[in-house]
Order: sequence, then structure tokens, then C-alpha cells
Amino acid sequence: MGNDAETGLSAAEIRDLGDIAGTMIPADPAFGVPGADDPAILADIARSVGRDLPLVRQAVAAIAAKSVGGFADLDRDGKEALINDYYAHGGAPAVALGRVILGAYYRDDRVLLALGLEARAPFPKGYVLEQGDWSLLDAVRKRAPFWRDDRTTTAGER
Repeated sequence: MGNDAETGLSAAEIRDLGDIAGTMIPADPAFGVPGADDPAILADIARSVGRDLPLVRQAVAAIAAKSVGGFADLDRDGKEALINDYYAHGGAPAVALGRVILGAYYRDDRVLLALGLEARAPFPKGYVLEQGDWSLLDAVRKRAPFWRDDRTTTAGER
């Protein structure tokens, strides 16, 4: 089975990723939110893996390998226990998997609307922020630069 050219994940990996994501964030009809295994959200998860592809692949494979007979065949409690166990010791792959799933889930318009947020990007419209105390930055402004300024060169440099 080859990799999907757009995501870098195989169909089996996407299937397993969907099972894992849906276990981590199940649908909740009472709140009107889909699960992270919703087709649109899963497609966004798969597209947004990017530089985390090796770590996500490692996490999905590790979770799938820990289940006897296949992750999809476990009951809900078994799936949750397996994922919780993996997350306790999964390191960077577990973090990458969680980041990719949560990032895509909270980009979904349905989820944003259920949370009482506008289903839009924060810019260009922006949000009103409470003004802080800008004088707190005075110490930083007065500090001498501590980086190399590449806009100036000396005769010997090039």
C-alpha cells in the first residue's frame, strides 16, 4: 500500500490515525461537536502532519502494535487505556500526535461555533486585546543589541 501523495501517510495509517483521533476526541451530540475522526477533520489532520510525519507515523505504529488483534477491534475502554498508556511514555512522537490532532480539531468551524467562537481566522479582522503596561518593555528597548547585525560589514568580511 503506497503513501498518499498529499499527506505522506498510507491508507492504513490514515485509518489507524482516525481510530486513534476518534478515541482521543469522540463526537459529543449534546454539545453538537464532531469527533476528531470526522472525515473533514481527519483529512485536515492528515494534511497538516507536515514536518511531524516521522513522529506521527511512529506514534500511530506504536499504538497499533500494542493492540492484540488490531486497535479497531478493541472496545472503547481498551482503546482509551492503550492510548493513555502510550502517552505516559511516548515522548516526542506522542506530543507530535497530540499536537497534530488537536490543531486540526480546533480549526474546524463546527468546533469553534460550539465553543461560542466565530468560525474565522483571527486575522485580518483581529481581536480586541486589553492594553497592557508597555513600560515593562523599557528595559529591553534600552539593552544593547546582542546579535550580529548583518546589515553592516567591514572591509575584511564577505
